[in-house]
Amino acid sequence: MTKKGDGYVSLLNESIRGLFKDAFQISLNDPGMILFLKRTIKWQAQAARVRAAWVEEGVHVPAFMIASITNRCNLRCAGCYARAYHRPLEAEMDGAKLRSVIAEADELGISIILLAGGEPLARPEILDITRDFPQIIFPLFTNGLLLDGPTIAKLKGQRNVIPVISMEGEEIETDERRGKGVYERLQRVIAELHREKIFFGTSITVTRRNFALVTDARFIRRLFAKGCRLFFFIDYVPVEEGTDDLILTDAQQAEEAEVVRSLRANFPGLFVAFPGGEEEFGGCLAAGRGFVHLSPEGRLEPCPFSPFSDVDLKEMSLKEASQSKLLRTIRENSDRLDGSKGGCALWEKRDWVASLLQ
Repeated sequence: MTKKGDGYVSLLNESIRGLFKDAFQISLNDPGMILFLKRTIKWQAQAARVRAAWVEEGVHVPAFMIASITNRCNLRCAGCYARAYHRPLEAEMDGAKLRSVIAEADELGISIILLAGGEPLARPEILDITRDFPQIIFPLFTNGLLLDGPTIAKLKGQRNVIPVISMEGEEIETDERRGKGVYERLQRVIAELHREKIFFGTSITVTRRNFALVTDARFIRRLFAKGCRLFFFIDYVPVEEGTDDLILTDAQQAEEAEVVRSLRANFPGLFVAFPGGEEEFGGCLAAGRGFVHLSPEGRLEPCPFSPFSDVDLKEMSLKEASQSKLLRTIRENSDRLDGSKGGCALWEKRDWVASLLQ
């Protein structure tokens, strides 16, 4: 485990290569996917070289960017961080600006852009933008309800866009947070994605209450049978007052790491834990250590759970913004972000982060 310095970068790059090599192995019965992954592995290696070249020039570039492209959403999920941090007085980036930011990210070597919101498909033009950047992988974190026939048809032609459907477990858990009937509708969407042979995943918000269910191999096996091959376990962060009792216990956090290792060994799928999985890289990867967050308004922030910024992409380039004083200070003090009790180090240290702007 790399705790200090930049040694974690090599480990992160190797993990990205390993992820796509694993994807290659689980896609051997899909010739089209195999060809796509061969190109992707090549492109990811090239992007890593581009990032390394920027480092030589004193420019720090992360491998990932989380782009929350809209505040709009067709659901009102309990405990939604995007709604909690919604800034309704600021206009969202228009399509041209969003496209230009993604183009610059590509030039800098950012090779994986996670699309989030709100509900990213509330901006359907995003699939016209992603189509023009086949070398970038776009996990699309969606509640799934806008994945209709025409949208799925677009996804069939864009293997670099991976729909990742959010849920909390089975029907009771999912509908409790997302609304009655959502789980049943998601099952129809999942079935359609499977029929159309679209590689897709699921994002599961893991809480103290649903931990036993969603980490059980039987639950994973049922999703696996429905075609899901990518699993994100997102530890709950208490953005709403009075929800601390949903945070994973220390014992659950430790068990989660063991569960992920076991699932990787027993299922031909891809399993990612966040933020728990960051410990492998010496702690919090936010603020550009491994990823950076783009807000719908065009501000560059440390993380979706840390909505603080001292730069605005409407006024400067992504390259310049990524070297901001706030992001640099957090990166240089990453040792302060180890051992978070609630799983998310920046959330635990949010008062310190806010103080950096004063």
